[in-house]
Amino acid sequence: MSAETRRRCTVEEYLRLEEESPEKHEYREGEIVAMAGGTPEHSLILANVIGELRARLKGKPCRLYESNLRVKDRKKVLYHYPDATIICGPALFESQDDKKSTVINPRVIVEVLSASTEGYDRGLKFTRYREIESFEEYVLIAQEGLSVETFLRQPDGTWSLAAYNARDAIAKIRCLGIDLPLAEVYAGVEFVESRFSQIIHCD
Repeated sequence: MSAETRRRCTVEEYLRLEEESPEKHEYREGEIVAMAGGTPEHSLILANVIGELRARLKGKPCRLYESNLRVKDRKKVLYHYPDATIICGPALFESQDDKKSTVINPRVIVEVLSASTEGYDRGLKFTRYREIESFEEYVLIAQEGLSVETFLRQPDGTWSLAAYNARDAIAKIRCLGIDLPLAEVYAGVEFVESRFSQIIHCD
């Protein structure tokens, strides 16, 4: 069956699959896409980030969620599992998901990049996230080197980038006024040469 004639899955079919499947999937306008497994570096970085953010959100009217919480845009039929999500105020749930495992009002989304997903995370996924009205800041964290980037929505609808690339740097999640030290983000992480690249040395 060609891509042009392949039947697209309904939201109901997708939600039913997620209830029954041990693996997680994203839903992209009729296509169900299996999520790739993470690396030890990805898991450690994410654990570090969640610990740091949770400590800094104490006393604030915001809550931090890990990657089992789905996010959906009200305008599109798209379901994603961010690595971490911050919601301020009451969580608003997708009306079609009676299990209340899909929210529609994230304020901050964090993604730990990998070689297989970085292009999508920076490109089409970010484009889709930007359509969420409550979404104010996007945090991208590399796992193959020291790099944290934050994108903040401006009043005119544009997005400003702040990049942090030194171990002693302190990234800022500007919409919440909290710090994220890179030394803590990468605590215990041993970087390895990417299996997707090859360095050629000249004589």
